[in-house]
Amino acid sequence: MTTFVLVHGAWHGPWAWDRLTPLLHQAGARTIAPALTLDGDVGLHTHVQEVIAALDAAADDTLADALRDDLVLVGHSYAGLVVRQAADLRPDLVDHVILVDGWAGDDGASMFGLAPETFVHAIQAAARTTVDDQIPAPAPAMFGITDPDDAAWLAQRLRPQPLRTFAETTRLSGAVNRIPGTGIYCRPQTYAFGQFAAAIGYQSIALDGPHDVMLTDPQALARLLLGMS
Repeated sequence: MTTFVLVHGAWHGPWAWDRLTPLLHQAGARTIAPALTLDGDVGLHTHVQEVIAALDAAADDTLADALRDDLVLVGHSYAGLVVRQAADLRPDLVDHVILVDGWAGDDGASMFGLAPETFVHAIQAAARTTVDDQIPAPAPAMFGITDPDDAAWLAQRLRPQPLRTFAETTRLSGAVNRIPGTGIYCRPQTYAFGQFAAAIGYQSIALDGPHDVMLTDPQALARLLLGMS
């Protein structure tokens, strides 16, 4: 059996996977979708610890190491950085790292270090409009969601993202690079997600759909994930 630990991206929550998880369950897989804290002055390293807690919980669910499920760690968008550092700290638990339109790099990478300057300046300007360094959620169209019903569903769930999560840099020992990794990038690309994956040695696989492909095309994403497990 495979356990998928599904980590949501910026401004999102575990609900981002709600259309995907039933399809994985139907195929016999288990899922865990941790919630990354979006309140207060938290950073990327706080989110890493929250993912590690989910990994440890998944491992504790088995009776013995010999019976442990295959554990696949999936990170969407910003969470690509989070899951790679979590896997680096728990390489004995993770069998495969999968990025879904995920930001990723080597040791010292960050959202602000990987993103174009126009993106960084826009994010910093948006955060300055708040009193607590929170980045207001973009419109659903920024995630490729244009269907009116889907856009309304998404808009009421998006939450502000702490600015420090985009500024903090990863701390990688290199252990994560010994874990098999795959980068699924949505096509047409919004940012260079396929190149990010290839640059860290991951196989890159194209999937037609918007950035929030798990909302619009959960069946296609489920087939890809199950095919890698």
